[in-house]
Amino acid sequence: MSDRADSTTSSTPARRPRRRGWRAFLTPGWVITTVIAVLFAYIAFTVLAPWQLGKNTDTKEFNGRLEDAMEHDPVPVSSVLPADGRPVDDSEWTRVELQGRFLPSSEVLLRNRPVSGSPAFQVLTPFQTDDGLTVLVNRGWIEPTGGGAGVPEMTDAPETETSVTGYVRKSEAVPDSAPITDQGRLQVYGMNTGQISRLTDLELAGNYVQLDEESTAGRAGEGLNEIPLPKLDSGPYLSYGIQWIAFGIMVPLGLGYFLWAEIRERRRQREEIAASEAGTQDAPEPVATPEPAPVPEEVVPEKDAATVSRERKLADRYGHSRNSRAWSDRNSRDDERF
Repeated sequence: MSDRADSTTSSTPARRPRRRGWRAFLTPGWVITTVIAVLFAYIAFTVLAPWQLGKNTDTKEFNGRLEDAMEHDPVPVSSVLPADGRPVDDSEWTRVELQGRFLPSSEVLLRNRPVSGSPAFQVLTPFQTDDGLTVLVNRGWIEPTGGGAGVPEMTDAPETETSVTGYVRKSEAVPDSAPITDQGRLQVYGMNTGQISRLTDLELAGNYVQLDEESTAGRAGEGLNEIPLPKLDSGPYLSYGIQWIAFGIMVPLGLGYFLWAEIRERRRQREEIAASEAGTQDAPEPVATPEPAPVPEEVVPEKDAATVSRERKLADRYGHSRNSRAWSDRNSRDDERF
């Protein structure tokens, strides 16, 4: 019997000690959650927030250049664009003046480029200045015909000496689609000065010029619409950047709160278990309840000898009345007591 008990005891697996402190959080769930929180905070601080704040900085710089261009008089284009045709990035939206003549024989149409949500052809005409610089000029836009594919009739640019004003714009990337010739017009899918220079056999400046409202309406031909200027709006980039910074702070703080709550809950459970075990070992023995004391019988006060003698005399004289019966009852109780 004892051997069986010993074998049963030895076969029972020993309880593994519970890990405490930071070792209790070395579980796959907590480790994965911590890695995700740290990685998210790192990306929020180093990628997402700088991305939005950088866009906000670019927008502010763009708005500043555009406001400065609208507040100042135009400057000669030769003072902004180099003669060798190199593109200049920091000159965009500078308001310039061009003195010379258009080259309508080398005109190109920019197709599939809507303006304010409307289908449009944008008219690109080279302009040769008196300084010998040839600049591609966007004269404006016109609505197509025939369901948005037909080239409408338009007035050619004047070949006489003229002066126009506009804004310097950066050249676009080379489009994926190749140029086409439709209805006798050379058409491109992007405003890349290098591509148009090769198509027209002209040495164009690296930047092009977008005419302002005054030049589009009168001095650059008729029937064309001005290309509107962008709106001066800072956009939501600053608020988005601040939100990513806030998210990068709140996620680690949330993880820290859950860790603290878990530690507090485990501490409470350990205290409850310890209190329960201490109460089982040190429980006091039950105390016997004392029985209630018996209620004493009513004690009738004894009468003195004079009172007894007087009652007897009255009983002999007048007979046994109520008092005499009480006296006899008392005597009988006295007899029983003794």
